[in-house]
Amino acid sequence: MNGLYDEIRIAMHSVWQRRWLALAVAWGIAILGWLVVSQLPNRYEAKARVFVQMSSALPAAIGVTAADQQNDVDTIRQTLTSAVNLEKVVRGTDLANTVSGPQDIADRVAGLQTAIKVVAQQNNLFEITASASSPKLAKQIVDKLISIFVDQNLSDDRTDTQATLRFLDGQVEQLQARLADADAKRTAFQTQYLGSLPGTGTLQDRMAAARTQMAQIDSDLAGAQTSLAAINGQMAGAQPTVAGPSGVVGGPARARLAAIEGQLADARAKGYTESHPDVIALKSQLAAARAAANSEPIGAGGGGQPNPIYLSLKSMQADKQAQVAALNARKSQLQGDINAIIAKLNGDPAVASEQGQIERDYQVLKDKYDALLGQRETIRVRAQAQAQTDAIKFRTIDPPMAPRKPAAPNRPLLLTGVLILAIGGGIAAAFAMAQLKVTFATAGRLEKATGLPVIGSISERVSRADAVLRARKLKLFAGASAGLIVAFVGLLGVEMLMRGLAA
Repeated sequence: MNGLYDEIRIAMHSVWQRRWLALAVAWGIAILGWLVVSQLPNRYEAKARVFVQMSSALPAAIGVTAADQQNDVDTIRQTLTSAVNLEKVVRGTDLANTVSGPQDIADRVAGLQTAIKVVAQQNNLFEITASASSPKLAKQIVDKLISIFVDQNLSDDRTDTQATLRFLDGQVEQLQARLADADAKRTAFQTQYLGSLPGTGTLQDRMAAARTQMAQIDSDLAGAQTSLAAINGQMAGAQPTVAGPSGVVGGPARARLAAIEGQLADARAKGYTESHPDVIALKSQLAAARAAANSEPIGAGGGGQPNPIYLSLKSMQADKQAQVAALNARKSQLQGDINAIIAKLNGDPAVASEQGQIERDYQVLKDKYDALLGQRETIRVRAQAQAQTDAIKFRTIDPPMAPRKPAAPNRPLLLTGVLILAIGGGIAAAFAMAQLKVTFATAGRLEKATGLPVIGSISERVSRADAVLRARKLKLFAGASAGLIVAFVGLLGVEMLMRGLAA
């Protein structure tokens, strides 16, 4: 520990012996460093924070979703520092006074691209920062950027929407004409080949529907023929007339009345309600039969009356015969239509493929037309909504202010650093010079270096004149050292004064 203490004392002594060298080096470093610091240009920063609020007046149903709105904000933020917008900044601020041609404008734009920062913060907050050589210019740049931000929000999206709407109107008109041509071609083909076939769709679909209907007709016809055969068998075993009651001879009108009453009773026995179509029909027939029976003379018709069961079977037979005839007629017509189509197809095999192509073309055009109409209406409603409200509401939270002090360089810190570096450089120079000269500060060092014993040492003897001279030199050294500190404090004062004048 004592050895380390001795080494420190020896180093300090060697530096002190060369204090004038240390002071000269310190002054040289300080003057050079302060000169460099003074030449550094000031950079002032102006900041502003803006808030972008998504408007709820445009719901997602008309195509303005929250994601679309956020994309609009991101696009504005990314394009805000484009070359076109920065050229507007140059022409709209005091930078316009420093340009004389296109090359100067390009240089100023390149400088602004590095001097402007747009940072997205949380909750839709954006911080716009611009640095310039003067506080006024920095504030002007931020103000101009905010103005461009607002202009883009109010005009660009609406302009794009109107252009899109005009484009969609032209596309709808063209597609409408093509769809009309396709529909006319489709109608002409259906009239020529498919007009008599049931169903809709392609030729194959209609042929399949016709064959399905033919199968249903065959099934219904078989059932009707079976019912007709059963009725014919029952009629073969029934008598057309039966004997009337004793002393009363009923005529044909009374026989028909009795048959209708029997049918009505049979229908009610089956559970038919009064609103059933068969019951309603029998009631209407019953009224007419009663009127005819009342007008018929007593004793007309001989000694017998028609058999009600036979009359009922006769009526059912007539219905089934009519049903069978109708089914046969429909089958013949449908079969004729199918045969005609088959004959046309055999004569022109390309008809089927042509009809399929026509249907596909028509359906594709119709789908495109419907989709385009929907898009146009969506854009139209969006345009109307944008005419009354803004998709993005913009508000300045912290307006730009002219900065009172430069953001860079930090001259007080740099001046202090130069002073510390100068003092350290002076001490290092004196210590290095002491290491270059071979001297021995103590008898112990001399003994250690030579390996010989040191008999003794002679202390320095200072006369009165030397002491006065040394005191004078010490005062000069203290004054020169204090001058270095005074120069540092003076430079700090000048810096503060310049900041005040700039603000």
